[in-house]
Amino acid sequence: MTDQERLSSASRALAEAEMDNAGAVIRRVTAHPLRAILPKAQRTSQGDYPSVEILVVEVETDDGLIGIGEGLARRGAKGYAALVDEALVPRLLGQDSSHRRALWQRMRNALTGRPGGQLVEALSAVDIALWDLAGKRAGEPIHRLLGGMGRAHVPAYASSINWLDDATVEAEIASALASGFREIKVKLGRPVPAAIARAKLARRLAGDDIALYVDANWAYDVDDAMRVGRALADLGYDLFEEPIAPHDREGYRRLAQHLPIRLAAGESDYVGSEALQLLQDRSLGLIQPDVTRSGGITETWRITELAAAHHTAYAPHVGWSGAICVAASLHLAAAAETTRTFECMVYDNPLRDELCAPVVGGHGEIVDGGVAIPQGPGLGVTLDYDVLARHRIA
Repeated sequence: MTDQERLSSASRALAEAEMDNAGAVIRRVTAHPLRAILPKAQRTSQGDYPSVEILVVEVETDDGLIGIGEGLARRGAKGYAALVDEALVPRLLGQDSSHRRALWQRMRNALTGRPGGQLVEALSAVDIALWDLAGKRAGEPIHRLLGGMGRAHVPAYASSINWLDDATVEAEIASALASGFREIKVKLGRPVPAAIARAKLARRLAGDDIALYVDANWAYDVDDAMRVGRALADLGYDLFEEPIAPHDREGYRRLAQHLPIRLAAGESDYVGSEALQLLQDRSLGLIQPDVTRSGGITETWRITELAAAHHTAYAPHVGWSGAICVAASLHLAAAAETTRTFECMVYDNPLRDELCAPVVGGHGEIVDGGVAIPQGPGLGVTLDYDVLARHRIA
């Protein structure tokens, strides 16, 4: 079967599944707040992170099918679960699970004001679960439901080398290289001279043939970002991620005008209208929405389409998340037109490494510098309920 025939078959299957949805109304939504203590605390310019929290949501239809989703909830995951239970569930029960856009709007309208914050992060989990349901019902992976680019693999970068001591950096870069990565991201912070020295060390350790990126996690003001960015360009770095606060739009415009290095951002934004601002003025060379923050697959797909319309590269933000986020991000990376690379986290995290089977997008699955795309129906992964119970916040 050709790629075109497979796409046509997937489209027909989805259409047939959504036309025949008797018994596909939502009867139960269950929110699980999870927390895991990391075996090794992670450090960025913003401080130490010894644990990770996420929200996992199950959506069950009255024919017994269950979809799973994840929302970003780095702190206060129990509050996210309460928001789902009290504000979203009443708007979902009894509704047709295939009407994902209508349901997105129903959830968004639970609160007034600009779309963003905890509400959009929480509804992201529900939306991903609805897409998982659609794929399972159609018998197709989500990336085919999105149209797809025919990718079986996507390039991946090791994320991230910690803002710790030089010995740790040396060990982490050596491990990334041994795993087969050809792209590596390094965390930098303050002061500026230490950041530049760290960038030089990473380049020396990685060698000239490895693509290097930097994530500053908003460490700098515009002037310091200029100093660091120029040094990175001289060292042959390819990306400078979130050098300044994400809401400093004018600052990003200034940096883009004066730095000879590609700027990356977008993980801190929520919806397509926010992404559009950075895309329209060409401040970014790479946009990085996080599917568990930016409204799930429905809204994140809109952002990838905006990126394609503005000829801007796309790479999913994964960060400190769980296995469902990784799977959903891989489907988006497989389907989006301008995908450049995929964030592959290289630290141990039980919510990512143990929560679902099979493990996808992990640093142990690197082949030729990339990771494979899940091919099973829906997300292509299933929850391990023992792991879920072990990490559920009481």
